[in-house]
Amino acid sequence: MHRNLFRISSISILQKRFFKKDQVRVRFAPSPTGLLHLGGLRTALYNYLFARANNGTFILRIEDTDQSRCIQGAMKKLYNDMLWSGIIPDEDPIRGGPAGPYIQSKRLDLYKEEVLKLLSNQSAYYCFCTESRLQLLRKEALKCRQVPKYDNRCRHLSSNEIKEKLDKGHPYCIRFKLSSTPECFDDMIYGEIIHDIAKIEGDPIIIKSDGYPTYHFANVVDDHFMEITHVLRGIEWQISTPKHLMMYKAFNWTPPKYGHLPLILNSNGTKLSKRQNDIHIEFLRSQGIFPLPVINYVIHAGGGFDNKGGTEYIHSYEELIKQFNISNIKVASNKLIPEKLLQFNKLEISKLLANEKNNKFLVERIKELIINAFPDREADRSLQLDDHHICSVLKWGQNRIYKLTDLVSPELSFLWIVPPTTPDNIQLECLDMLKILNTELIETDIHNFNKTWINNYLKEFANEHKIPFATLMKVLRGILSGLKEGPPVGEMIEILGKDTTLLRINRCIS
Repeated sequence: MHRNLFRISSISILQKRFFKKDQVRVRFAPSPTGLLHLGGLRTALYNYLFARANNGTFILRIEDTDQSRCIQGAMKKLYNDMLWSGIIPDEDPIRGGPAGPYIQSKRLDLYKEEVLKLLSNQSAYYCFCTESRLQLLRKEALKCRQVPKYDNRCRHLSSNEIKEKLDKGHPYCIRFKLSSTPECFDDMIYGEIIHDIAKIEGDPIIIKSDGYPTYHFANVVDDHFMEITHVLRGIEWQISTPKHLMMYKAFNWTPPKYGHLPLILNSNGTKLSKRQNDIHIEFLRSQGIFPLPVINYVIHAGGGFDNKGGTEYIHSYEELIKQFNISNIKVASNKLIPEKLLQFNKLEISKLLANEKNNKFLVERIKELIINAFPDREADRSLQLDDHHICSVLKWGQNRIYKLTDLVSPELSFLWIVPPTTPDNIQLECLDMLKILNTELIETDIHNFNKTWINNYLKEFANEHKIPFATLMKVLRGILSGLKEGPPVGEMIEILGKDTTLLRINRCIS
């Protein structure tokens, strides 16, 4: 073996293992190239549930061998989004574990050591082809209307030719020899699958010229040394599975069982795109969507569960673990229906409010949203942020809103922004009328503060005191909201509730 091939570390990067030999071990292995979206969340969720349903182990592994695409801070965001979603790994880059490191760029010595075995048993070979030659091959194939692929030229170099090129310091990569005999495999979801990979691909690169492994090689090596028993991943990787199985065979290793999850699509049937803001977990969090609604939204577009309750019921994690059955996963692609997510979130808001222990958390979350939505008002202290008022608004809104950010929409800004003490449209002759109105409202039962009763009452009040109804509404709108437009005054009073309504009227007449 050429002495300049690699510098092999004398210290094994693998820690001592403590897991049971026959234990189910699955992994979620994203690349830190962007934000976690619903497609990635679905893959992580199904692996997590499969592990929990089988008393197994769920691993988070970061596949960062393509350093040019890695984004700083992406791993931390991804990890936080998983924790927020309730998908908690047993072993991961932060907490560690018996099969670490769990970041591929920290496992380079292992890949270098293992590729020597494939070179030794002639399952892999050095490739010295330049990028310009590969580009010519691509252009020629396209010109002839063929699928571009490597022609395996360097596979046939003699040992003397290889030694000579290495001695001269020629740049190289290492390629894996694909078998020309296709083999089928049993997909846990799709059944028997066969892909003649050698027909459409040339021998793939497994170690790049910069010494980093490609996805396919690192993936196989890591799954073996982490003793992964089952691989659940997206359908887009199904065509690569024969290639991975060939590598297992070349190493004389036992492969895991593979299952490929069908696509989840947008409501219009198009593929999910990382450029879509509304599929990122970070965005959904910022909109006041809660974790369980997101989880239920995803499972309704993937199968594997009993969804008899439809959008009128939210499954807990405990229920999902008990229900999960990989044989029930649908092989057809499924569409995401955004309305379902909103309905699930509406149910979750009501469920959270039913338990008073959640009030403090919800109040603080609403305060954060209000301050972010109206930063200028926070500076001049004209926001109404007392806990009692926020709780009252939440209870009013639980059957009317679909996400927490609905409460800070422009048309509901009056809920939080305290209007000026004396609105521009108030007239001195109206003050006596307001004092009478205030006195009557103080004596009114709080249960009457619904828009139907309020509208009837205000019409009778205007007739009794000979005030044009439109004038009364204009005055009250200014006092309660400081706005010229918005919801009807009766609805506005219902939303604000008795205490806040009286407080704002009092501020004016005082």
